[in-house]
Amino acid sequence: MGLSKRQIALLHVARVKLGIADANWRSILTQIAGVTSSTELDAADFNLVMGFLEYAGFKPLTAQGPNFGARPGMASFAQIELIRVLWSEYTHGASDEDGLNKWLERCFKVSNLRFLRADAAAKVITALKAMKTRGA
Repeated sequence: MGLSKRQIALLHVARVKLGIADANWRSILTQIAGVTSSTELDAADFNLVMGFLEYAGFKPLTAQGPNFGARPGMASFAQIELIRVLWSEYTHGASDEDGLNKWLERCFKVSNLRFLRADAAAKVITALKAMKTRGA
């Protein structure tokens, strides 16, 4: 049975993050799993290739904070996690939730991520991307 679209997307994100050229990618797939395309992988081969990619330096994102559940009108878990990741990148790896909450209070009048509305979350994400770009 083939892989899900999400698994194939994860492989390609890892490939791009590691800067693996297309020819090298196909060589890796051939040597590890005996296939020439990621769509031909099965679950066992997927785990082998992901193991190699993690050994090469790829680190998949993991949840960094609590999930506040699905709440109508409020920021989704994916938005909250993206905000945490962008804040961590902006502060150069210091995932300081208190600093993030202070910034949210000062700029968006929200004392904590759990009180962030979905429409405000989009603005926070845009602001953090701009801050990260300016800081780089």
